Amino acid sequence: MDRRILVVEDSELYRQQLSQILAGPDREITLAQDGTSALELLVERPYSLVVTDLALPGVTGLDLIREIRARDLPVTIIVLSGSPTVESAVEAMRLGAYDFVLKPIDPDRLDILVGQALEDRRLIDEVADLSNKLRRRFAYHNILGRSRRMAEVFARVERVGSSDCTVLITGETGTGKELVAQAIHQSDVVHSKGRLVTVNCAALPEHLLESELFGHERGAFTGADRQHRGRFEVAAGGTLFLDEIGEMPMGMQVKLLRVLQDGRFERVGGGEAIQADCRVLAATNINLAEAVAAGRFRSDLYYRLNVVSIELPPLRDRLDDVPLLVHHFLHKMEERGLPAKTMSRATLSRLLRYDWPGNVRQLEHVIELMVVTTRGPVIEPENLPDEVVSRREEPFSLDFDHHRPLQELTDEFTYRIERAYLIRVLEKYRGRIDRCAEHCGLSRRSISEKLRRYEIDKAAFKSAHRARKAASSLAMAGDLTV
Repeated sequence: MDRRILVVEDSELYRQQLSQILAGPDREITLAQDGTSALELLVERPYSLVVTDLALPGVTGLDLIREIRARDLPVTIIVLSGSPTVESAVEAMRLGAYDFVLKPIDPDRLDILVGQALEDRRLIDEVADLSNKLRRRFAYHNILGRSRRMAEVFARVERVGSSDCTVLITGETGTGKELVAQAIHQSDVVHSKGRLVTVNCAALPEHLLESELFGHERGAFTGADRQHRGRFEVAAGGTLFLDEIGEMPMGMQVKLLRVLQDGRFERVGGGEAIQADCRVLAATNINLAEAVAAGRFRSDLYYRLNVVSIELPPLRDRLDDVPLLVHHFLHKMEERGLPAKTMSRATLSRLLRYDWPGNVRQLEHVIELMVVTTRGPVIEPENLPDEVVSRREEPFSLDFDHHRPLQELTDEFTYRIERAYLIRVLEKYRGRIDRCAEHCGLSRRSISEKLRRYEIDKAAFKSAHRARKAASSLAMAGDLTV
């Protein structure tokens, strides 16, 4: 596509001169004599570059820049002025002008500057286009992921969306369980017409949780001065999402089980049975099967909730999603008004080696911290917070308890040494068993057996390699621009 340049100049002589200076085989020049007509042209069609005088009649050059930024038009701006002041130059640059050129114009210097501006705009537009393509390809109801594990999650959400069954969403804190609940609700043809109502079961004591779920009648308890509709009623025709269900008190578990089985409930202090007309989703970051075995969670409620389960993988098991998520969060910060930043490959490489105990939520917080604290336009490794600089594997240590039997210690250290060794070799050869076997002087069968015994997933190392390749595919002009 031609690179479209809009020249805004009230002087007929200067307009023609600028048109001749900027003309080129891959450039389309449009002329405007004032800010008002320039805005009309910018709204009608996209332009790569605006070259505008500051001293325009009516809508001034600064007014034009302000309006372009207010409308978020994707165009680069170069400002011209014959009688510059420090204040006007500073204001133009503050508003986002690419550069400031004094009259009389040096044709060669302006042509070079315009060429640079057009090339930078091309890169910006390509990144924006890449961003949109990435979101369309790897986003599912606001959940981002390109890894195999997330593709399985998307497929499962798609399948359960058309049913009416109860779904239990499991995963560590920060993996995006609420986003999955929203995705199920949005893909549900019937219940998406209603509301998605969320209750945090860990945030309220038992007596308040009961009132919050089922509602109460006036006078049911001290302070109940009016009737209150509970979340089951509010979610009628829609979806009720019970977050942190594993923290629900035992007494409330009995009452919730009764509602799920009978489909009816009563307000606190009331006697009228009310039909529960909503779909129920639940989420937890604890192992409910273990909680059942420990007597902290009712087995009958567990089986009633766990009709269909969706397990969200931790971020350390889907590292090939990290470049995509970094790209998304940097763009999100820019939309919030924070400075636009790019990320170097070296920084991204460090992110790929971190364990991410706080998962996607922690990654977002780290990106926000670096955007706020990094002075320059590029986030370098020295801008990483201390928590991220360590590698995924803990360094090998010879600390031991000398009170333990020697054979027990020997077996443990053999396990730790071999496991650490195999992990390093797998990293070196990107999960390829044949190369690892050759390096170790063992057969493929022996390596495979050790990986099984030590619970090492070779696919994780292939995923990390794919993540680095994904990062490279996003790289532009030497750095990862996101």
